[in-house]
Amino acid sequence: MSTTPTTVQDYLAAQSDEVRPVLESVRAAILAAVPGAQEGIRYQMPVVTLDGTYVVHYSAWKHHLGLYPVPPQDTALEDELAGHRSGKDTVKFLWRDPMPLDLIGRLAAALAEQRARS
Repeated sequence: MSTTPTTVQDYLAAQSDEVRPVLESVRAAILAAVPGAQEGIRYQMPVVTLDGTYVVHYSAWKHHLGLYPVPPQDTALEDELAGHRSGKDTVKFLWRDPMPLDLIGRLAAALAEQRARS
């Protein structure tokens, strides 16, 4: 990305024709899972917030979509994320694989709930 995005729309517009529709689907899944969420840009990537609290950031990379920060989850959800964990508090989904929108939505809902409790 050659310029720093100031809106999520700017961020999406700067993506390739292959990646943009997938990111739009990810965005929709997260927003559907976190009613009342707001969006913005933080660290040059989209962020979803709820009541002023950061829920999750997402970012397009050359080979994958990254979600941050994703601390350990309950056992069942963590089992589903295990193959996608990369480094501390990072989850990656490869572009070459079908994007698990249901899993991303459930993760966003769990993160929103965790953030509300803290």
